[in-house]
Amino acid sequence: MGKYIELTAGDFEATLGKGVSLVDFWAPWCGPCRMIAPVIEELAEDYDGKAQICKVNTDEEQDIAVKFGIRSIPTIMFFKDGEMVDQVVGAQSKQALSEKIDALIA
Repeated sequence: MGKYIELTAGDFEATLGKGVSLVDFWAPWCGPCRMIAPVIEELAEDYDGKAQICKVNTDEEQDIAVKFGIRSIPTIMFFKDGEMVDQVVGAQSKQALSEKIDALIA
């Protein structure tokens, strides 16, 4: 059973170093973040073993948010082998996110 990975400053780079990763930058007080949380959990199930689905709580991990210039949440970034290759801001559909992950895995 797939579960998303909660990233911290201590494991961020090591976790994203290999393969394809989606990282959801969110905060507990953010309405749109709570709205897409079930989508992120479904993606973690769907891509278990194929891609890493991760979340960063911007309230707790401000250094990571600053490093990537996060100004609006939710911001969802896509990484391939440690490099940020795409990003979207705001709540997205599961289909839109799946298409971006599939394109990176291909």
